[in-house]
Amino acid sequence: MRHTTVTLTGHLMDTGMLARVLDDTLEYGGDYRIASLDLGREHGDESRALIEVSADDPELLDRILMRLQVHGANPVDPGTATTRPAPRDGVFPDDFYSTTNLDTFVRLEREWLRVQQPEMDCGLVVTDGAVRTVPVSDVRAGQAVVCGAHGVRVELPPQPARGEEDEFGFMNSAVSSEKPQALLVRQIAERMREVKAAGGRVLWVGGPAVVHTGASPAMVRLVRAGYVDVLFAGNALATHDIESSLYGTSLGVDLAKGSGVPHGHEHHIRAINTIRSAGSIAAAVESGVLTGGVMHAMVQARKPFVLVGSVRDDGPLPDVITDVIDGQRAMRAELHDVGFAIMVATMLHSIATGNLLPASIPLVCVDINPATVTKLADRGSAQAMGIVTDIGLFLEQLARELAPE
Repeated sequence: MRHTTVTLTGHLMDTGMLARVLDDTLEYGGDYRIASLDLGREHGDESRALIEVSADDPELLDRILMRLQVHGANPVDPGTATTRPAPRDGVFPDDFYSTTNLDTFVRLEREWLRVQQPEMDCGLVVTDGAVRTVPVSDVRAGQAVVCGAHGVRVELPPQPARGEEDEFGFMNSAVSSEKPQALLVRQIAERMREVKAAGGRVLWVGGPAVVHTGASPAMVRLVRAGYVDVLFAGNALATHDIESSLYGTSLGVDLAKGSGVPHGHEHHIRAINTIRSAGSIAAAVESGVLTGGVMHAMVQARKPFVLVGSVRDDGPLPDVITDVIDGQRAMRAELHDVGFAIMVATMLHSIATGNLLPASIPLVCVDINPATVTKLADRGSAQAMGIVTDIGLFLEQLARELAPE
């Protein structure tokens, strides 16, 4: 049996962190022995555990140690990182270190280096004395890839004890619609103000329900007030936003009356054709073809947006990136200086963005469906906090807080 002792610090009992570490060790085919457990005496005191983790072979032990780092468990003696060259483009070495979205550090020749832009499910590449996350699709033959769990440690974001409240303590409970929404909106607005005052950017991820629920005017106010620094979406949000500007409908439904209009089912594809004829969304704005809506406001405010398509898209709009790998790269390129992320009414784009974000970036997901928030957290975005509500009402309330008319 091979074994390594790991240390775990935090509110181990309140958060269930210790139980998750022990369960994962057994689930992955290893064993454990608790060498010591020092429980905090006061309510706010942290606890510390030393756990001896063992497995039949070193490769399995490395896999278990990588898994335990998701919970903040690090080897007491981490050693020095091992690197191996990538065998060919788009392929990591077999024993590559699989990353988390936590703050990560790699020790090379006794020096700990912070990993640039932590991201889950990537590899670590060492270049010119720096370490960065690289998705498997982007690794190139010969690049030095960190392998095994040696010489790597992670740090969890600060975790308040149960019953304690930090600035976002109001959202630390399970996903539920039974929360005081006015309070939630006010505190989200305050967090956005803090991020902007510190020079950070606010990232939005949106779905077409922003338009369907009649919330586009509220979103436009937020863009003009400077609280939408970058927008991630698919073909649908942009298409229906443009349709509503050109025809006053969304999916053929009159947004003022809530009823269908003659030939309304054609409006979305005619809207796409209009923008394709202009050449791009920006060109349509500049030529006066597109005069309102969220996309118009983003262009006028000179704020970037990344539209990534799917197999079900009509058209799509000329700005939509149809290669999903290129779409991921475009999204990563816009994550710099993001200090807060808010996701509204989109499951797939929310999960995709959550996969790219470091755990240190506060993340709020707003959806009428509780499963959206739950799935986001289950896919690894443990920092995701959820509000279950109607998107139209939420955006109108948020706009009243940040951009009163």
